[in-house]
Amino acid sequence: MSRAEKSLKPGQATPASGQYQIVGPRGGSTGEERTSVYGSPLPPTPRPGQSYVLTDRTRNGDGRRK
Repeated sequence: MSRAEKSLKPGQATPASGQYQIVGPRGGSTGEERTSVYGSPLPPTPRPGQSYVLTDRTRNGDGRRK
């Protein structure tokens, strides 16, 4: 995980809709992802000390003029 990637803790409001990868306490990948919607709290992680990193932002066109 690079310094530019911000890790998010379970229960925090989701800053952007998309796929969030679960990372370990030292930033290593666990191979698991969760989908979360903007504004909703991130779900609990399988183990204590884990966090989330946005890996694939949703591209649905929400908010664009039609």
